Amino acid sequence: MTEHKERYDRIFDLIERHDNWMSNTINLIASENVSSPAVRSATVCDFRDRYAEGWPGERVYAGCKYIDEVELICIDLAKKLYKADFVDVRPISGVVANLMMYTAAMKPLDRMMALAIAHGGHISHARQSLGGTAGAVRGHKVRTWDFDEEEFNIDVDASKKQIRRLFEDGNEVKFLLFGASVFPFPHPVKEFTDIADEYDMTIGYDSAHVSGLIASGRFQDPLREGADIVTASTHKTLPGPQHGMVLAKEEWADKIKRAAFPGLMSNHHLHNVAGLAVVLAEMMEYGEDFTDQILKNAKALAQALHDKGFQVVAEHKGFTESHVVLVDVADTPMKNGRKVEEELEKANIIINRNLLPWDKKMGRDYRKPGGIRLGSSEVTRLGLKEGEMEDVADFLYRVVMKEEDVKKVAEEVSEYRKEYQKVHYAFDTETPAYEHLRFK
Repeated sequence: MTEHKERYDRIFDLIERHDNWMSNTINLIASENVSSPAVRSATVCDFRDRYAEGWPGERVYAGCKYIDEVELICIDLAKKLYKADFVDVRPISGVVANLMMYTAAMKPLDRMMALAIAHGGHISHARQSLGGTAGAVRGHKVRTWDFDEEEFNIDVDASKKQIRRLFEDGNEVKFLLFGASVFPFPHPVKEFTDIADEYDMTIGYDSAHVSGLIASGRFQDPLREGADIVTASTHKTLPGPQHGMVLAKEEWADKIKRAAFPGLMSNHHLHNVAGLAVVLAEMMEYGEDFTDQILKNAKALAQALHDKGFQVVAEHKGFTESHVVLVDVADTPMKNGRKVEEELEKANIIINRNLLPWDKKMGRDYRKPGGIRLGSSEVTRLGLKEGEMEDVADFLYRVVMKEEDVKKVAEEVSEYRKEYQKVHYAFDTETPAYEHLRFK
């Protein structure tokens, strides 16, 4: 056997080992989900090898007549789900969707407001000194919203005062961005429409984490609340392939289309457009039941963890109104989120460490933050409900609080997962969720 064939075989061995491992884990990553067998089928179609530059019906390439029909179905489904005038399904990720929004709404170096990373903001919203997409790629001057740590949300009055001071000092703000990577509560979009109108500012909303909840009417409705442009990724609470969307009022259509092509993309991963169309159809049929259970599970998990002594953020607000649960682990035996993340992974429980708003004051940073972020989307797709959230919380308690042997817990988690191997809330559910499918 040649060295090249050995590496070839090794690649598939690693893929299969990963798939097998996932079928034995409890995945609580808030930014992940598991696709249905139908979405998986769509994403391996011949579309993956084709090009379709431009808008459906206006392609630069030939050979797109069926691709165009699928993309138009995808657009139509998205318009219906989000009650949007215009939808572009070409962005290949949520970050690219944000770049399309920035390109359409601002000139390079324009000033914008966004949430700080420590307050839940995403790196694609951040300033240049942090390497953030808005600052490093577009050169935007990013000012951060004033934040109420107690309410875990944007401080409306203080932020409005900050914006007025900026204008008084000759520092115009062009763009107000809402949305977050840690997003337990709806943002106060409508509360800023008056000042946006007064100073002619555009309102954007990054719905990456909550796009599935919004599609089912279970979070907030940013387009009705005053947002001009809404971006989305499609693989978090929306359980599709990794891709993106931009939703907007009709007057933004031409600028957004031009930002997509020729501005930011040539081809746009057509197989994932097909997969996105499938998941949007699934959401039309099953989305309300799915997202209702996501929300029930998130609250049940938060309450169960609280009852076991974990410091779950925002107890006085019911912990969360989305899929996200944020936990302060600084006072646990493991002391920081990185240690918790590492030990839970050994126990077949997948989570991620996360900065807390007060970490900087405590001398902590992203390497060893005080928090962990949990999400209920993937376990919900596998059929777990409120009662099972008690079991999940107990596994976390045994590892993080009692510091039990992680190998023993891993074996129990694997055994527990045997009952939850199929995707729910989908048309096709026969193929196991993580079964490795190899074509030969």
